Amino acid sequence: MDSVARGTVINVCTRVLGIALGLSIVLVTARLGPREQGAFALFTAVESALLMLGSGFGVSLARRVSHHGERPVGLVGAVLVLCCGLGLACSLALGGVAMLGDAELGFLGILAWSVPIMFITPSLSGLWLGSARMMSLARINLAAPLLTLVGMGLALVVNPAIGLQAVLWSWAATRVLVGLATLAAAWRQGWIGRPRFDALSSEMRFVMVIGLTNVIGLLNYKADLFLVEHFLGRASTGLYSVAVMVAELLWMVSSSVTQAAYARIGTPDGVEAGRITLRVIHASLLTLMVLAPLLWLAAMVLLPRILTAEYAAALPVLACLLPGVMAYGAASALSAYFTNHAGRPLIPAALAGFSLVVNVVLSILFIPRFGMMGGAIATTASYFASIGVAVVVFQQISGMPLRRLLQLDWRAMLADLRRLGRRAQRA
Repeated sequence: MDSVARGTVINVCTRVLGIALGLSIVLVTARLGPREQGAFALFTAVESALLMLGSGFGVSLARRVSHHGERPVGLVGAVLVLCCGLGLACSLALGGVAMLGDAELGFLGILAWSVPIMFITPSLSGLWLGSARMMSLARINLAAPLLTLVGMGLALVVNPAIGLQAVLWSWAATRVLVGLATLAAAWRQGWIGRPRFDALSSEMRFVMVIGLTNVIGLLNYKADLFLVEHFLGRASTGLYSVAVMVAELLWMVSSSVTQAAYARIGTPDGVEAGRITLRVIHASLLTLMVLAPLLWLAAMVLLPRILTAEYAAALPVLACLLPGVMAYGAASALSAYFTNHAGRPLIPAALAGFSLVVNVVLSILFIPRFGMMGGAIATTASYFASIGVAVVVFQQISGMPLRRLLQLDWRAMLADLRRLGRRAQRA
């Protein structure tokens, strides 16, 4: 687990910096007002949904590298061609909606400019994920928010009264720059070869299932946001999005541990893969149980002061979201096991679909009646239901006794913590 501990430290540090940069961006948009924050939240939600469409390419490349030990240069070339084609198609669709749709959807026109390049970065990131090169991933993940802040700073120089348009244009422009830089890095390192579409065709079922899974998973995270906007309006969406954003900070820890262990979870050894997955789940949940109440206390003190007093209305929503988000921290490790080890991406897709259905049905019932709290209740209930089913499926595939799932290996946990501590001191 030493390599996992090192990777976890790198990922946690990266995500802390990334979250700090992301919060700085939100600080600007939120202080523009809840309506503007709502528009920004919808902008990033649509972008994320599009990215999920092509997310299977990165997972496929990571699996070819980590699980099969390949250097798939021909597959990479074919992936890049298809990503550019998919990006152009999405760009035309977004541009059409922006021109012909409601005026409040004008932000889609800004997003349309970055989409042709946007799929490149997450796809090529799979190469570094599969080879457990966490520092390379760290640079990619930090570049976008850092450059967005630089763009916003330049906009401030031109016009001190920065508006939402300047933020959105900065955001879109950095996606293009990071995509081109990632492409150049992959080229220099010899990852890109002549496109082999035969290799890609054999991967397309896996890629499409992963993409569908991740789209459904994202909608599971964002369905309540869209439904809050539909029932309560853009200002409530801004308040609700802040509560969601703060709650999901907990996943910084669980996803960092999973990402660091991703290559080892992908081992063909079923016993070892199950053991590592279980340790990642236990480590994540224990950490989140400690962090969740601390996060709420910090939000109670800071949100009204850093943003405005209006955002105090997000605190009860945050309190309701945290238990579900905490439990769902196990989902990233389980998803990695089902996809990277078992090669069965339909399982996460089915689980995400189940959670989405529960979330949508409960949101439609509760939001009109309870407002923003209705969305939080629906989301928390769907997370608990989904993770419960996922654990049962994991037990059946891994053959691991239920008592092992519920019993913590304290000796192993303490050893992992000591490794993390040593790595943190060296970092």
